[in-house]
This record gives sequence, C-alpha cells and structure tokens, in this order.
Amino acid sequence: MTALTVPTMSLVLLVGTSGSGKSTFAAQHFGRFETLSSDFFRGLVSNDEDDQAATPAAFEALKHVAAQRLRAGLLTVVDATNVQAEARRDFVQLAREHDVLPVAIVLDVPESVCVARNAGRTGRDFGPEVIRRQQGQLRRGLKALGKEGFRRVHVLHGVDEIAAATIVREPLLNDRTGEHGPFDVIGDVHGCRSELETLLGRLGWALVRDDLGRPVDAVHPEDRQALFLGDLVDRGPDSPGVLRLVMGMVRNGHALAVPGNHEDKLVRALDGRKVQTSHGLAETLAQLAAEPDAFRDEVREFCRALVGHLVLDDGRLVVAHAGLKEQYQGRASGRVRSFALYGDTTGESDEYGLPVRLPWADAYRGKATVLYGHTPTVDTEWINGTMCLDTGCVFGGKLSALRYPEREVVQVPAERVHYAAAKPLEPLRGPGTSTTDGDTADVGRASSPAGRPVAGPAAPRRVPGLLPIEDVTGKQIVETRHHGRIGIRAENAAGALEVMSRFAVDPRWLPYLPPTMSPVATSAHPDHLEHPDEAFAYYRGQGVEHVRMEEKHMGSRGTVLLARDPDRFGAPADWNGVVTTRTGRAFFGAVDTRTVLGRLDAAVDAAGLWDELDTDWLLLDGEVLPWAVKAEGMIRDWYAEVGAAAGGAFPDALAALAAARDAGVDVTDLLARTEQRAADAAAYTESYRRYADRATGLDDVRFAPFQVLAARGRTFADRPHGWHMAVADRLAAAEPDVVRPTRSLLVDVRDEASRAAGVEWWQDLTGAGGEGAVVKPESNLTRGPKGLVQPGVKVRGREYLRIIYGPEYTEPGNLARLKDRDLGHKRSMALREYALGLESLERFVEGEPLWRVHQAVFGVLAMESEAVDPRL
Repeated sequence: MTALTVPTMSLVLLVGTSGSGKSTFAAQHFGRFETLSSDFFRGLVSNDEDDQAATPAAFEALKHVAAQRLRAGLLTVVDATNVQAEARRDFVQLAREHDVLPVAIVLDVPESVCVARNAGRTGRDFGPEVIRRQQGQLRRGLKALGKEGFRRVHVLHGVDEIAAATIVREPLLNDRTGEHGPFDVIGDVHGCRSELETLLGRLGWALVRDDLGRPVDAVHPEDRQALFLGDLVDRGPDSPGVLRLVMGMVRNGHALAVPGNHEDKLVRALDGRKVQTSHGLAETLAQLAAEPDAFRDEVREFCRALVGHLVLDDGRLVVAHAGLKEQYQGRASGRVRSFALYGDTTGESDEYGLPVRLPWADAYRGKATVLYGHTPTVDTEWINGTMCLDTGCVFGGKLSALRYPEREVVQVPAERVHYAAAKPLEPLRGPGTSTTDGDTADVGRASSPAGRPVAGPAAPRRVPGLLPIEDVTGKQIVETRHHGRIGIRAENAAGALEVMSRFAVDPRWLPYLPPTMSPVATSAHPDHLEHPDEAFAYYRGQGVEHVRMEEKHMGSRGTVLLARDPDRFGAPADWNGVVTTRTGRAFFGAVDTRTVLGRLDAAVDAAGLWDELDTDWLLLDGEVLPWAVKAEGMIRDWYAEVGAAAGGAFPDALAALAAARDAGVDVTDLLARTEQRAADAAAYTESYRRYADRATGLDDVRFAPFQVLAARGRTFADRPHGWHMAVADRLAAAEPDVVRPTRSLLVDVRDEASRAAGVEWWQDLTGAGGEGAVVKPESNLTRGPKGLVQPGVKVRGREYLRIIYGPEYTEPGNLARLKDRDLGHKRSMALREYALGLESLERFVEGEPLWRVHQAVFGVLAMESEAVDPRL
C-alpha cells in the first residue's frame, strides 16, 4: 500500500491521460466538493461533458471556483488530464497567488488500458493516437514537475499501484492549532542572555544549567510553554548563550520558536554564502567562532528548521517575527515567509538606512491575536488585536513578554545599552493620547506612550478612536456566540452611518447599545391588547419556570458608562464617563454629564460596588427620568397638539348636538359616539400628562438602573435579575435623590396563584398610572428548545397604550383590528439585537480591538433602520 501525503491546504492536480482513472481515484479519496472536474465544468457551460469546444469556457469557470476555494483555505483537487506543461502552469500560478502548496498526483497507466477504457465509454470516440499523444506528453513532463513549482509529486505506476494507494492528509508545519498553551510569548532577545534569564524568572520559570553553569533549559511549574518571536541573535553580548538556552527549551518541549530575519541571515552566513555582516551579525559570528563545531552545526540546523509563523490555540493565536496579515495566516509560500520575517515593506529606506515598513496592523481585521516583534518600539500596545513585543532591550529598552491567554505584559529593563540604535525608538502617538486606542484589554500595561512598529517618517499616524468606513459599509456579517451569524443589510448600515459618525459619542466610549424589546403576544382578553398572561405562557413554553416582572419606568432608555480611569478609555483627565441614548448620542452636555455621573459615582461608592466588583469602571442599563428630559419637544409637538385639538373641538360639537337634540332632531347615535370620542380624547390627554413632568434642572434628573451590564473583566448576563434588582435597590438606598428604585415581583409561571398575583400586581401598577411591566426570565440569559429566549417582553398598560395607538384604540372595532398585528419581525429583531449587544460586551471586556467591539455596536443601530411598526 502506498501512502501519498497531501497538505491539508493545497491545490492537487491529478495528471493522467484520458482513461487513466482520475475521476475514479478522486471519488475514492477526496470529498464530493473537493474535486473540480473539467468534464463537469464542460457540462455546466455547454450541457455536454464531451463538448471539447467548450473547454476554454469550462476551464475559466473551473479556475474561478478553484480560486474561491483556495481563498477560503479549502483543499482543492483538479480532475483534468493536465499532461501539458502550459495547462499545469496556470494552476501552479493559482496556488502561488493564494499561498498554498501545489501538489501533483500522476496516474501513469499503460496506453492499452486507457484505450480499452475509452472504447467502452460513450462520447469518447477519439482514436488511440490521442491517448498515445497524451502519454508522450505525460512521460516527457514527469521529470520537470518539480521545476515547474510542484512542492510534492507522487507518481503511481500501473493499475495495481493506483488501486493500493491511500491519501494521508497532513497539516502544514505552521499548523499548531492543537496546542493551547498557556504561553509566555517573548519578544526580540538579540543576545541579551542575562535579561532573558531575569524575564523567565519573573514569569515563574526555573532555569536548568549544565555542568559549566550555563542555562540549557527552563521548566515552568504550571506547564506553561514559552514562545520566542525570533531575533534571538546579533547585537547583544551573548548570542550563543541565548541560543543554547532556547534550543534546549525547544528540544525538551518547553518552548516553540519562529525565525527572525537575523536567524535567516545567520543560516546563510553559516552555510558559507556571501552576506553583509552588518547589524550585529559580525559580533554573533565572532561569538560562535569560540564555540565547538558541533554547536555551530546545531545552531545552523535549529535556525534552518524554524517555521516562518505558527498558528496556535485553534487558530486564535498567530505568532510571527514581523507579524502576519489575515490572508497569509496558516498558508505557505515564499511571500508569506518573507512577510513573517520582514513585515510589509515598501522597498525604500528611511534617513537612517532602515526599511520603510507599512503599518499593516492598522488595517488588521483578523479574528486571531497576532503577536510579533521585529521593529523596536518604546512600549507594547494593542492595535486591532495585535501586539509588538520588541521593546528594544538590546538598545537599552526593555525585554517584554505577554502571558497568553491572560494578556498580561511582563517586562524587565535592559541592564545597559548593549548596542547603539541606528534611530531612536519611536513612540506611536504624541503626548496626551491613549495607549490603548480603544482596545479594551484589562491587562498590565506600561505607563509610557505606546510604540507602533513603523520606521521612518513616511509611515502615517493613526488617529485614536478613528475607525475606517470600510468596517461598516456594505453588507455585514457579525459572528455572535449566542445567536450565530447575524446579517446586517447594506441599506441599513447606510442608514446608521450618519447617526454613528456625526452624532454618537466617541466609539471608544460606546461599548454597547441597548436592543429593542418585543411586546408580549396579543392578548386573548377582549378588552386588552397586552396582558401578563401571554408573557407567562410564552416563558412557560420555553421551559422557563420563574420570571421577574419589573416596573417599566416612563423615561428615556439610557446607558451609563461610569469610569474612574480616563486613560483607560483614552479620555481627557476630567472625564468620568458618558450617558448615552439608544442611538449612542450623549444625553447631556459635557458639564452636565460630569455632574450627573459624579452623583452616580457617589452612589456606587456608598453602595460599596467599586470594591465588591473590583473594578474602576461600570456599565449600567436603565432609564433616565423624567421622560421630559429628552421627550419634552415630542410631548409638546405630538401629544399635546392632539389633546389640544380634541379639547377645543369636542365641546362645541357636543353643544351643537345637544341643541339639535333639544330641537327634536334625532341625533342620539351621533351624540353617543361623539360623547365616547370626547371621553377617549380626555383619557388620552390624561394618559400623556401623567408622564409629562418637566425637569427644571439636573436636580430633577433621576436614573433608574435595572441591569449591571459589565465591569472590568466581566459581564453580568449570567447573574439572575434578582441580583441586578438588589444592586439597583442598594444604589437607590445609598443616594435616593439620584437613583430611582425599580419595583419588581418574582412569579412562578407554573403556579396559578403566583400568576394571578403577578396579574394583580400589574393591574395595580398600571391602574395607578404606571406604564406597564417588563417580564424577564429570572435566570437572565436563557436558551430554550429553539435557541435564545427573549430577554424580556414588555406588557404595557391599557391606558398607556392609548398614547401609542391613539385616543380611540379601545373602541371594539379598532381593538379588533389592532389585535391582528404581526410580531414576528419585531421578535426576530429583538433577539438579534440582544445577541449583538451581548457580543459587543463580551468583546469589550475580553480586550478585543475597537473595530470588533464597534462592529457589533454598529449592528444594533443598523438594525433599527429595518422597517417595523414603530408602535410595537
């Protein structure tokens, strides 16, 4: 049996004459969608698999599909004769364009067998001379396959050898996705052995020394693994010592390493090739000259075997010396290795003679965290989920490591300046700007301005908090952990763009937008449009046992970000947070915001929450009261005008009808209808006036929190709503002039008496002028038989709904029409927006880059552009 190894990410060409069994071989060894057959594509474009005139169009379509598969990183097999060098050339080029390995599997079958097989197949009426010509082309090209660029060539001779063959799929050398760490990722060492020993000690590693006292290995008591980002050698005082230690750690399974450009150059020098011995290579070669030949040979083989980049932790972590953009991750080609070693260079040099490197991390949008070194910077910084860990130890800076997945930076200072830098270490931003640029990692961060891996004045500066428009234009797909893939329509994104770009607060301060909330199912009670019974029934059907009914305040939805560390959010020194509306706008001006948040800070402090939650920032969801703080214009221009018109018209109409009746005209029915309409109008005016209290100043403003959304390092969707209500009660007790409590009731939806008590509580609440209640699963984030359960449904009171649906909505005919409302789209929107909100919070507290957080936040706002009955 012959085992043919095929890389999991490759383009495989089956090479063989017509009738050699390529299609049968492909069907036996590859998946249904992995094989692209030229015969099949001829059929697609001409309805005839044997129409040779359709061959050019067929191959054009085949190559297009192959390109799409390779772009997605899928193994792709081309089933065609491929006996001509020019036919193979296009596919080798296609593989190179997508940075995958081209592989050839040759089926060398005797001419007589191929002729016999073709004779038994319809549509194959060409003579033996065609097979003979193809066979000749095949044989002549066999020796040249390697030169054509195929990285692997498997030749199977004869029918029996083909039948006995098996395919073994093997991962690329850079595929270490099964290794999950935890890792200590260490930046450029450059021969600074003493600092490396100190750093390993601070990270908890125990050094192992040989008989001469030299460190030859290190062991971590918690089975952590070190990851070295290359440039172990050159410039520093002891490159052999660094190599001896790192090689021992790698040999014993305690470390992994990727090559740096300095290792790449060292290998060429040790091979005897002509290289320039600048940038510290001369010193390294001199140091190695004092070592035994066996050690130099070991160094050469070690550095030669290093793989350009590694993909680890199920694809969540990528390490490469100079970084790696998303399209190159997990792929193999010369340009991928070049990028990993040297970065994205322009080919130009700056005034220091150093390559001008493009800031690839600014545009990075990959899911994987990328850790790299290569270009020394003043300090570490997260940029779009990437971090440069070269902090110039050899130049007198620091030696840096990142603990992964903890995302904690650990650093030791250089013992001295070992090598004079060609140029000063360059900070990324000017004074007063944030070191996080909106990234939200709650990790140990250095206090000095952060550095970006760029060289020379040609590299553009990034503006803190600025997001590229490309992130939010066109159709968007957001991956959420609780509701799968959520699509955002291009037209909805366009609708949200103006609001977000012109009116919303700084995106670094907007980690969340509240979702829309679905109303309860239409009530079966004849005189109610909404009623708690339907809410209880919904949650009971979802397997929920206990729900919490929470008072629905008549205010404006507000999200409060309360912060004690402005630097954490890249904000001015006197900044203490923001209060934002449902669309991300600031609720108050800057001065009023500081005042309101100062009072809320005092409430949080008095309630002991800062210490209890071990945080210096807090995100709360609630209502800003009174309603008129934001809705005064709407009350005046919408509701009051309707009430005033009714109040002015109906008295005259009633007086005229009464006079007609007294004069003997039969207006009984019309008078009764008008009296009812007048009563409805009066009820309408009374309804909106209940909620029209004016706020004469900040002293009248109250905040009614109903959920703690997030704090440093955590979200709280897993906490029961009873816990959230208890927190709100503590805040209200601590500062009653600032925080309004929210009344609530726990209901067992399985128990009739408990449900009846819930209905009575709701009736008392709405009868006293309350807007209604929100019914939520007590356990908070809940999954039912069909997936995510609504986080809450609103059950509004009969009289409150009058200002939503109009004065006469309770008339039997009107109510019957309103009961025929379609809630499906609203419910779907509510779930999708809820999932997007959860996703943005999780990304925020996990320290994901700003664009990733903003993607989900923007998605909520974009979905608000979807057409839905606004009364729902």
